[in-house]
Parts: sequence; structure tokens; C-alpha cells
Amino acid sequence: MTRNFHYNKKLKKRARILRSESVSMAEKYLWKSTLSRRKTGERFLRQRPINNFIVDFFAPELSLIIEIDGNSHYYKGPQDFNRQKSLTALGYTIIRFSELEVIQNIEHVKQQIDFAMFCIQNNKQINSDYQYQSDRTS
Repeated sequence: MTRNFHYNKKLKKRARILRSESVSMAEKYLWKSTLSRRKTGERFLRQRPINNFIVDFFAPELSLIIEIDGNSHYYKGPQDFNRQKSLTALGYTIIRFSELEVIQNIEHVKQQIDFAMFCIQNNKQINSDYQYQSDRTS
């Protein structure tokens, strides 16, 4: 049986536009330097429609979402909080990084992603310190 991971066909066109026209430098950098299957051993999708949202990166087999927050997110605290709450309620693990964090400290970002993947693969809880550290909206 194939799982659709709450895929929303209605957002497909918008997601395609986001993938091709409005990718930030941090998203490109993370995608090319870190998230290839060859480097992670996992399949990541970019700008994936899930429920009523489009997430930056999604590893379906892990139900892991990675969000890169640009300047606009500093003013979207309540929206980001509700978005994260909705996606978490669907069973997804979400980790967030700022654009600056990705650009200036990619090794640390890679370590946090590797740690999250390890925890999920080994059915371990990602502790609250880790979530807080990576989550800008909580």
C-alpha cells in the first residue's frame, strides 16, 4: 500500500513554482551540500505540498520536515506556530534553521539533521532541547 503523506494536489502548481523560481540561497546550499540521497541515505523532496502547507524539505520515509526560515519568518510567529502544530499533529517531526545558520554554519546544520535522522531511524525521542534549539517559532 502506498502512503501519500497527506499530499495536497491542489498545491502542486504552487510548489512547482516555488521549486523553480523562488528558492533562497540557503535552500540551494542545503540541498546541494547536504540533502542528496547519496549523502544522507534518505530521499528528500523539495517544496512538498503536505496538508494545506508547502514545506521546504521532506523525507517521506522518516516523516521528517526541514524548514529554512528567512527574514519574513521573523514576523510570522503565530502563523509558523500554527503550521508547525498542524504538521506535528499529523505525525511529522519538524526541524527549523535560519537562513543565516545554514549559510554560516552548514556543518552544525548537517550534524543536527544527522542527529534527527538517527533518532527517527532508531525510534528515539528527539529531546526538547534539540527541538527548541532548532525551532525558531516555539
